[in-house]
Amino acid sequence: MPLHHKKHPHLERLLNNARSLSLEENSRVLILSDLHMGNGGRRDEFRRNADLVGTMLADYYHPEGYSLILNGDVEELFKFSLDSITSQWGDFYDLFIRFRQNGFLFKTYGNHDAELLEAKEYRLAPYMHESLKFYYGNETILCFHGHQASVLLWETYPLVSRSVVFFLRYIAKPVGIRNFSIAYNSRRRFAIEKSIYEFSNNAKIVSVIGHTHRPLFESLSKVDYLNYRIEELCRAYPAAGSEERILIEEKISALKEELDSCYKQGKKIGLRSGLYNTLTIPSVFNSGCAIGKRGITALEIEGNIIRLVYWFNGKQSRKFISDRDNRPSELGNTGFYRIVLNEDHLDYVFTRLHLLA
Repeated sequence: MPLHHKKHPHLERLLNNARSLSLEENSRVLILSDLHMGNGGRRDEFRRNADLVGTMLADYYHPEGYSLILNGDVEELFKFSLDSITSQWGDFYDLFIRFRQNGFLFKTYGNHDAELLEAKEYRLAPYMHESLKFYYGNETILCFHGHQASVLLWETYPLVSRSVVFFLRYIAKPVGIRNFSIAYNSRRRFAIEKSIYEFSNNAKIVSVIGHTHRPLFESLSKVDYLNYRIEELCRAYPAAGSEERILIEEKISALKEELDSCYKQGKKIGLRSGLYNTLTIPSVFNSGCAIGKRGITALEIEGNIIRLVYWFNGKQSRKFISDRDNRPSELGNTGFYRIVLNEDHLDYVFTRLHLLA
């Protein structure tokens, strides 16, 4: 029996039972996760970026022909009832369903919205699956929320999580106890990412997850990538000409400033890095979340390209550095900006995966 069958039975089940689809040359897919929609009150984390999410979906992704995957934890059912959520954010469900016109709408479930599996009147019930499996030629991209890799029963099984829902909604919430989500625990977050990384490498697939709220591109966190990029520029410096050296120095200075900012935030962003022992294998991507304080992150697949993008309010967000030296572009006159943080060819991703895993 292969190693990944023994160590990751829940993830193996997701791979075997996933709804299958094909990625074509003209495919455009947006992957969003962890909206955590609430009742619109002060404890509703989605409220901060609701206008941004609605605008980018309605004015950018739908007109551009993208299909939509909502990769779990769309509703925050640990703290709010479904009726209160749909009453506050009903227009978003209309918007989600509109994406069927472009190809498809699918929703996977996470630990915070797993109870919707039994909600027959739930508007997105016809589009729900636990996992999705995209075929890119002979390669496989598995899309699932990520809580299934947890060793904690309440994060993996909907039945067990109901007791947690009861505690949070009726005991913790009234007395002000903070939600003990995986997103706030860097040690558990890292353990889940590492488990999925090991499984993906053994299965020779790419996994696209959410759950930890930490954007990952080719298995690299932001801290990982900044260190990697600085080292790459240092190696290029000796062979560069005088003008090119000036540009490299400027880039390194900007990257160091961004890295210092990350370390100043400390545990808030989970500074554990190095999911890998030696060479990085690009087998795990994470779309991040839609409840960031400065903006939201998402994954785009366009033909043979996969991208990590960042959307933000230009009036509120600090300067954000792109790993690819890209510049933000405003969506019309909305005040909302999109920047490509990183992108690569899927052919390269799978080539590296097969050669290194």
